[in-house]
Amino acid sequence: MSQRDLYITKMKLQLDELNLNLSKLEAKAREAKESAREKYKEEMDKLHQQSKLAIAKLDELKAAGEDAWETAASEMEKIRDAFIHSFNYFKSQL
Repeated sequence: MSQRDLYITKMKLQLDELNLNLSKLEAKAREAKESAREKYKEEMDKLHQQSKLAIAKLDELKAAGEDAWETAASEMEKIRDAFIHSFNYFKSQL
């Protein structure tokens, strides 16, 4: 398996794990008091958007040619890091 394939597999696993944790967090947010639920829903919507963006970037990464690979990988890491940061911040608010 090439370095590129390993990287893509690693990113996919990280995104899958984040999305699984996002589902768990969403269930916890649904149990919150009604007054907080609306705020949590807005934050969950933002996290879902970040997830979709990360998945789309991963698809771009898979399709990137060798000449665009490093740029796409760098962008992927920025998107993943932003998703992780937002997720952890929201999790700390529950």
